Amino acid sequence: MTRDLRKYTSQTTTRLIIGGLLLVFIVGDGLILIIYGPEAALMGLICLIAGLLPLVLIWGVLWGMELIVKAADKE
Repeated sequence: MTRDLRKYTSQTTTRLIIGGLLLVFIVGDGLILIIYGPEAALMGLICLIAGLLPLVLIWGVLWGMELIVKAADKE
């Protein structure tokens, strides 16, 4: 049985990021919904999405650059 520590680290990091985002979206927006109501929860959701948009764009650009570099490295 071999251990691939890079794969394990990658999986753990991915799970932590997804868990953190779910926690913020579900618990955070859920508390806004309970305390302030559905209109405020919708606005909170819009603000959370708008706040994550730059991070998603940066991640997408870096992922695209990685694909280009890997394709150029094969040639």
